[in-house]
Amino acid sequence: MADNARHVPVLLTETITYLDPKPNQNFIDCTLGAGGHTIEILKKTSPDGKVLGIDLDSRAIAIAKSKVKDNRLVAAEGNFKNLKEIVLQNNFKNIFGILLDLGFSSMEIADPKKGFSFRIDAPLDMRYGKEGETAAEIVNQWPEKDLEKIFREYGEERFAKKIAREICTARKLKPVTRTLELVEIISRVVPKKFQYGRTHFATKTFQALRIAVNDELENLKKVLPEAMDLLGPGGRLAVISFHSLEDRIVKQFFKSESMDCVCPKEVPVCRCGHKAILKILNKKPIVPNEEEAKINPRSGSAKLRVAERL
Repeated sequence: MADNARHVPVLLTETITYLDPKPNQNFIDCTLGAGGHTIEILKKTSPDGKVLGIDLDSRAIAIAKSKVKDNRLVAAEGNFKNLKEIVLQNNFKNIFGILLDLGFSSMEIADPKKGFSFRIDAPLDMRYGKEGETAAEIVNQWPEKDLEKIFREYGEERFAKKIAREICTARKLKPVTRTLELVEIISRVVPKKFQYGRTHFATKTFQALRIAVNDELENLKKVLPEAMDLLGPGGRLAVISFHSLEDRIVKQFFKSESMDCVCPKEVPVCRCGHKAILKILNKKPIVPNEEEAKINPRSGSAKLRVAERL
């Protein structure tokens, strides 16, 4: 299990710098993974600071717990969309910072049962946990127009319409149940000149399915206000996103919640009564430096945004 669990935490130094953990403070890692960020937070919050680490994958929790030898890691299996509920269940208080690392680990990519990778023949599952529709169910049951919509909106796939149509043609003959079957279907409609670029031609379709299966964007929209509600004045929320759709949600949330008025510009006098609840700490997102991007190519698209509770 240890070999499969090798996962390099992205933007580690920058994240710890901005969260600024101090001795005896409590933090939440909403995406525990193999525990990379959490372990560094625990070092800084010694001797009595704790981290509530949340993950949908029980294996990730087991790996993280094996790396932390004391009880300062409070591990919880669950979906971060239920953040307040999980905090209440674990009686976790005095929270000084919250981290959301929206990437998925090398362990998940390599898992032959999950089907996240278009390079490994595996069942089309793509669920982080054990509940909800699988990617195979979406591919084989959703109407063509709905498939096209998620490929276009979640994957920003230029050939969304053709891919959706080809999937629906193929599934009439037999269900599409394996990752490489889906890759082969995509290859039929993506022009050859687009199949040999730096990015694999199936990347965007697989991304779209993963987002749809796990309801990633809606979960992010739900957790951001909950996270801010849990922080006291001076508490910080750090979010690492990996594609433009996630980053846009974070950016827009931070922007709106850092303003005292969100009325349309044409309204001469404020009627919304909205009050700012946060201060943005970095106007532009922080991205990996050249050295990190070279060592860990998957970090290349990462963006870190941080805000502080007023």
